[in-house]
Amino acid sequence: MVHGKSTLAKIIMGIENPDSGKILLNGKDITKLSIDKRAKLGIGFAFQQPVKFKGITVYDLIKLSAKKEISKKEACEILSMVGLCAREYVDREVNNSLSGGELKRIEIATIIARESELTIFDEPEAGIDLWSFNSLIQVFEKMRKDIKGATMIISHQERILNIADQIVLMNSGKIEKMGTKEEVMGNVMKNTICCKLERNE
Repeated sequence: MVHGKSTLAKIIMGIENPDSGKILLNGKDITKLSIDKRAKLGIGFAFQQPVKFKGITVYDLIKLSAKKEISKKEACEILSMVGLCAREYVDREVNNSLSGGELKRIEIATIIARESELTIFDEPEAGIDLWSFNSLIQVFEKMRKDIKGATMIISHQERILNIADQIVLMNSGKIEKMGTKEEVMGNVMKNTICCKLERNE
């Protein structure tokens, strides 16, 4: 079976099972571990379409996500990082009254609070406006600086690629190239230009 980028992310998290091969975390085989056990080992996951939780406030959700006791003031600071006015959102219920962009930013806030060893973002730019996207870039840069872990971002946005230490280019479920932005994007641009020339001919 051919898997894509989002499927690979779900396989790492344990949401989907691989057809073959192994998932290694710090040299440990976690292929058969459940989602909750992987989370306890330090893997965090942000969905392309955020999950809604009725009957729970934004603050409670951030508290549940954090691995330590977190005050409302700290939760508000995290909400501000993702571009939300903390006073308006910290006590709101996570339900259908929130837009897709708001839910996305709240989910990213929970990921920040968790400080996972490996954090996976599946197309985090989906459903958010340009201002929020610019803030998102700053969030990733801060995570890179403050959290001693790795962040895996699945994205088509070149601005996100600009902050990456390493880029993995996937096509039809297979890895085509791995390396720095210069190494990978140079290859992509070359192929894109070749394709355009072929079409013009």
